[in-house]
Amino acid sequence: MKLNLKIWRQKDAKTKGKLVDYPIDGIDGDMSFLEMLDVLNEELNNKGEEPVEFDHDCREGICGACSLQINGEPHGPDRLTTTCQLHMRKFSDGDTIYIEPFRATAFPVIKDLIVDRSSFDRIQQAGGFISVNTSGNTVDANAIPIPKENADLSMDNATCIGCGACVAACKNASAMLFTSAKISQFALLPQGRVEAAERVENMVRQMDLEGFGNCTNTGACEVECPKGISLESIARMNREYMSAATEG
Repeated sequence: MKLNLKIWRQKDAKTKGKLVDYPIDGIDGDMSFLEMLDVLNEELNNKGEEPVEFDHDCREGICGACSLQINGEPHGPDRLTTTCQLHMRKFSDGDTIYIEPFRATAFPVIKDLIVDRSSFDRIQQAGGFISVNTSGNTVDANAIPIPKENADLSMDNATCIGCGACVAACKNASAMLFTSAKISQFALLPQGRVEAAERVENMVRQMDLEGFGNCTNTGACEVECPKGISLESIARMNREYMSAATEG
């Protein structure tokens, strides 16, 4: 397969970036998208040129590090798939592929295709935890009865990998799907109810401080989320927030 890659190159956050053309040949349809970039970088290294910087870790759709904007779509044309799990058979011989970093003020470019998503870490640190007394006899978690529906919904939200596709898909660069998933994960369980009001207030406040925009209600975040997090999580977060404000 022969392709023309248009890749965003940018030295750092303060330097102006641009799209650079990279023709590439001999790409197999069974390669992952990142393996294709590996082939390109090997060619660039052999030519003595600087390789393209992109983020990755597990390459198993677990860590969320492989976040790329491919032809204008977070993680590319497939659904419920991360970039590392996207295969080149989704493209055709002779295609031109635009590869860019996720665009958001709260995700400043570090270099080329790598962005700083530590804003997500700070949102989680603001309240994405529960306080448990582990001294003495710890209560077995299975001793607390939890309705199956709630347990399933909590687990669905816990699958969020914090990749930032929701932010990249939103025209306002909103992080509400991510934040609501982290809030819902605990709000649905009795262990998370103790600090529920404080949690939602702190995490929403931090989300706003990071510079993320408001929800557009278009649903693009749910469509592009590789884990299929539902918009219902945002509705749940809004209810939790209003409840916390009423209690306060």
